[in-house]
Amino acid sequence: MTTAVVVGSGPNGLAAALTLADAGVQVTVIEAAATLGGGIRSSELTVDGLIHDDCAGFHPLALGSEFAARFDLTGAGLRWLAAPAEFAHPLDGSDGAVALHSPADTAATIGDPRWATLFGPLTDRFDTIAEEFLQPMLHVPRHPIHLARFGVPSGLPAAVVARWFDTEAGRALFGGVAAHAFRPFTSLASSAIGVALTTAAHRFGWVVAQGGSQSIRDAIVARATERGVRFETGRRVTALGELGHSDIVMLDTVPAAAADICAAAMPANVQRAYRRYRHAPGVFKVDFAVRGEVPWTYRPARRAGTIHLGGSFAEMAASERDVVRGRMPERPFVLVGQQYLADPSRSRDGLNPLYSYAHVPAGYTGDATAAIIARIEQFAPGFADAIEATYVRSTTEMSRYNANYVGGDVVSGSNDLRQLVFRPRVAVDPYHTGIDGVYLCSAATPPGAGAHGMCGYHAANRALATL
Repeated sequence: MTTAVVVGSGPNGLAAALTLADAGVQVTVIEAAATLGGGIRSSELTVDGLIHDDCAGFHPLALGSEFAARFDLTGAGLRWLAAPAEFAHPLDGSDGAVALHSPADTAATIGDPRWATLFGPLTDRFDTIAEEFLQPMLHVPRHPIHLARFGVPSGLPAAVVARWFDTEAGRALFGGVAAHAFRPFTSLASSAIGVALTTAAHRFGWVVAQGGSQSIRDAIVARATERGVRFETGRRVTALGELGHSDIVMLDTVPAAAADICAAAMPANVQRAYRRYRHAPGVFKVDFAVRGEVPWTYRPARRAGTIHLGGSFAEMAASERDVVRGRMPERPFVLVGQQYLADPSRSRDGLNPLYSYAHVPAGYTGDATAAIIARIEQFAPGFADAIEATYVRSTTEMSRYNANYVGGDVVSGSNDLRQLVFRPRVAVDPYHTGIDGVYLCSAATPPGAGAHGMCGYHAANRALATL
């Protein structure tokens, strides 16, 4: 019988294990942490009974993925829920902008018809567009016209795309999503993540998993267990020799860790490429237990699952540029998650779990807690008085929580133009490590970060095709 070992149990490691097992392979998953899941774990971090997502909190690309559909994760108990509004961007005073499920409704709400002009056609075609970009860039497109329509704005700097909008509200709303790329807004393709995530919001919604992101893990594990997958936790793998003989090895690790594990067995050119792989800036994460709702001055933010706090487009451009250059901004970009609006089961006794992180330089050693609270207070005066408890994870603690978060990098690598197209290295097969039967399947491979599992799914299918 064909055998496989998967090192790491993030969404991609689990997706690889399930895909291999479904083909009749005998699979063992080995995880260094005490619990499975990597970035899709949830915990009672602040107060007993309040469910916080440890990392990934919203999943706009997971709902419609080929992997989720093939294995019917909803049939395994996964339930997707959405807040009344997708995301909001408060501005000074009581102004701001909010993204609703419909591009036309969003355009009407923010007073910028160009929002619907850009995102309406992309939303209508998003199923085929996502099919194209949720795989390696080097492929023969099945829907070239749709892909080209998506690729034109995606290849531009975010600063250029922002000038398309007529209003500051439209520019700021787009800028908040573009900031998810952790790239300077003047760099090529810095709009790609923003265009993809915004269109996904209008097509599927920025959904959350009922009961926390751990429910995604539980659904995949349930499907994998049905197919005989074995799991070992609390075991850190440092060398290929520790795995014994196996026909397939899947590494759900960052490239440098894969190079360490494979050591001299890996061709020298692959070793060099993996060790040159560039990581993104980090995040400093603070989870709050909050009494009641957050008193946003921009009232539509009280209905939105995600809040982007960055001020004007120009202010966000300056803070993101500083972070990439290694300088901590005085007023950083802050993302706030109100998952409880979609999933009230996460709250208890009038307390709500509030998710937040600030963009900070890679490996930032300072404490950004006060800056995050001040940023929220700027747009929600009185917030500090509603805080009942906090739980802080610095960039160092994020790396301890998950070794793939190097320097606090939760997006598994810089989203510069080269790594958007060629990740983790320039190769026809981006998953193969150069060693027969050994593959990289983490979010450092195409299509990149997210709880969609498509990196592991594609890597496993490449391994099966080689067999």
